[in-house]
Amino acid sequence: MSLIFGQLIIGPPGSGKTTYCHAMATFLEKLGRKVAVINIDPANENMKYTPAVDISELIKHEEVMSHYELGPNGALVYCMEFLEANVKWLITKLLNLKDHYLIFDCPGQVELYTHHNSVSAIAEKLGQNLVRLCSVHLVDSHHCSDAGKYLSSLILCTTTMLKLGLPHINIMTKFDEMKKFSHCLDFNIDFYTEVLDLKYLLDKLDEDSFTSKYKKLNAAFVSLIKDYSLVSFIPLDVSNQALLLQVKNAVDKANGYIFGGNEPQDVQTLLACAVGLISLNILKKEVQ
Repeated sequence: MSLIFGQLIIGPPGSGKTTYCHAMATFLEKLGRKVAVINIDPANENMKYTPAVDISELIKHEEVMSHYELGPNGALVYCMEFLEANVKWLITKLLNLKDHYLIFDCPGQVELYTHHNSVSAIAEKLGQNLVRLCSVHLVDSHHCSDAGKYLSSLILCTTTMLKLGLPHINIMTKFDEMKKFSHCLDFNIDFYTEVLDLKYLLDKLDEDSFTSKYKKLNAAFVSLIKDYSLVSFIPLDVSNQALLLQVKNAVDKANGYIFGGNEPQDVQTLLACAVGLISLNILKKEVQ
């Protein structure tokens, strides 16, 4: 049986997961791939795409809230546990899409990836059935404007990478909006995307009246991130095809799709990517 490749799109609420799924699916289709978007977020109400598989066919978030008198987060946990218990339903659906590239739109509750086991268990079951996934973790670029928020993003990315145990890349989304708050940035763009010397970040945390109260904790977090040295970010503006191409290439390398052979390339799309690279360099200069 041939392998099925795909992306598991995760990240906090508002980081742009559903927008990314739509943009990446459209971009890959232009390059000649058959793409299927799989919605496993039972609370997703604003899909810009038509899902090939939708968890609401199996269980409905609002019904769980009503029947078990749970809040939104508790109902999400229940839904993911239910999906884990009925993962054969999902696998059967996916095997009917074996000639497609899969993009999974996941819930935004970060505890599902840092503390809970259902998502990692589902990913493991899919791997056993020849679905090769790369987790794509989205983080809002606005977090760079605050040292404490940026540190929390680094901790979240590190924890998620270790918990899921999948090939993994981190994406800094809404990169086109960075110039709106560039005056708030303490460092240049490369510092945030490459996660450079965090001693300077620690200095900024110590200068802040709120975060300076936690000097030892901040130092411990920074030491942990440096010791694992796992986190870096690929910048993304979903309207920039060059950046979408950069993300695609990173994911293809991570999950092994790159070794599966060539795919037809749309010349107009590749030309647009070249223009996008120029736009990216201009944007970096504007921000810095």
